[in-house]
Amino acid sequence: MIKKCYPDVGFQMFVQTKDHSSIDRLSPAFLAYIGDAVYELYVRTAYLLPPRKLADYHNQVVAQVRAETQAAALQQLQPYLTETEKDIVRRGRNATTSHPRRLKPEIYQQATSLETLIGYLYLRDSQRLNEILKSLV
Repeated sequence: MIKKCYPDVGFQMFVQTKDHSSIDRLSPAFLAYIGDAVYELYVRTAYLLPPRKLADYHNQVVAQVRAETQAAALQQLQPYLTETEKDIVRRGRNATTSHPRRLKPEIYQQATSLETLIGYLYLRDSQRLNEILKSLV
């Protein structure tokens, strides 16, 4: 059995601001861009131990960060989201206008929605972000 380490999102480099209204006005595309990076770094860190071949490590990470897995993760989270979080997810879904050919549009929208939520929580509420990430990975 593979043991995962669950890092706190203590790597947060964004300057904490009391001006939450500025964060609330960020575009869903920006939030998804940040959320994608945060999620991948979190997953990479979670699968870091125990040490193994780089190819095995890479395959595990890719399996977690692919759009299909993110879409399924969002479905799993839906019942536990607050109304504000559901609104962020909706904004992320509505902001996607294109998708890769290999994916159905709704899968890509759901994956982008999850990334938008992660980006938002990264900037607004790292404690809640930790709760969500630990439940997903």
